[in-house]
Amino acid sequence: MAVDASSSSSSAKRPAYHLATELVHIDSDAVKDNYNAASVPIYQTATFKQQDADGSGGQYDYSRSGNPTRTAVEVHMAKIMSAERAFVVSTGMTALDVILRLVKTGQEVIAGDDLYGGTNRLLTYVSQFNGVKVHNVDTTDPTKVEEKLDPIKTRLVLLESPTNPMIKIADIRTIADKVHDICPSALVVVDNTMMSPYLQNTLEMGVDIEYHSGTKYLSGHHDLMAGVIGCRTKEVGDLLYFVINASGSGLGPLDSWLLLRGVKTLGIRMEKQQSNAIQIADFLEAQGLKVHYPGLKSNPQYELHKSLSSGPGAVLSFETGDVGLSERIVESARLWGISVSFGCVNSLISMPCKMSHASIPAEVRKQRQLPEDLIRLCVGIEHVEDLINDLTNALEIAGISVKQPVSN
Repeated sequence: MAVDASSSSSSAKRPAYHLATELVHIDSDAVKDNYNAASVPIYQTATFKQQDADGSGGQYDYSRSGNPTRTAVEVHMAKIMSAERAFVVSTGMTALDVILRLVKTGQEVIAGDDLYGGTNRLLTYVSQFNGVKVHNVDTTDPTKVEEKLDPIKTRLVLLESPTNPMIKIADIRTIADKVHDICPSALVVVDNTMMSPYLQNTLEMGVDIEYHSGTKYLSGHHDLMAGVIGCRTKEVGDLLYFVINASGSGLGPLDSWLLLRGVKTLGIRMEKQQSNAIQIADFLEAQGLKVHYPGLKSNPQYELHKSLSSGPGAVLSFETGDVGLSERIVESARLWGISVSFGCVNSLISMPCKMSHASIPAEVRKQRQLPEDLIRLCVGIEHVEDLINDLTNALEIAGISVKQPVSN
């Protein structure tokens, strides 16, 4: 994918580079630096000295409102997300919280029925305490979304694609078109964390706001907490900036620098993790397990996802049919760390219903057909044979006879 970067430099037009190149190169005019540092400096300061008594002389006055290091990563993220404006905040959930501040009492949110547990928790809060009606629907069927659209009440349509943890695909383009046609004042919002901007650009599909947990693929090493928001229009950007400035939720300078550093290697990390995931999904499917992954041609949404994204990503889940069996597999793995989250360079394994989605009540999980035995794999950059051999060992210890083990 090439990015039109001709407007990102004030000096002269330059070629449109591929995204893998844009990730690495920070526009030099994002932060004014008298010393021409090869790495963006960390402006570890809370406040800035002013030249005039009325405080009108400088670009920055207080780091809650803006900081040069934060500006650098925000300009960079806007470029690679094809956003009119981007913001970085303290966590991915903070990003969603900022977005939900745009919803008033009496308005409605339409969201998926397969959502990250923290997202479900925050939506439950706004429905209970803020007077906001939340409709949870199967977003893999655009007609289910359309049925809940109200030209007056609908304010947000919140999508995940792929969903977490069932890895289901929403037809983002079709849904965005329907929402904007029926509810012109509504905003279409996509949590694009699982794909990252490297594999999927939802703003180019007509989405109004795309957000990410920067803790995942964007940073890549699970050494910081961050959230990223990209806006398709200046008007929406202005609304979100007001909330971020007023609430003080902007990302600090050190974490902004860490995020900027992590983003540079997003392309090479994602390519390796995705390659590993494809081979692991094939291996698990060969064992007769029910695998949820859009990179498998047996997946009924394979072609839809291919039309939306340049790759299937590096998160997959599978069912064993028995909770105890799944527990034994998870606990027998050695290379796969038992942990929530994804997007890190090292591979992780978990049972969502016991960890990342445990905050969703059991009866709600059952209603939404979220299998209690589900295992989620977040594939890292290790050698794929080592990862498959470790899974082979875990499956056999748990009691599954592996049909196609990989030898060293």
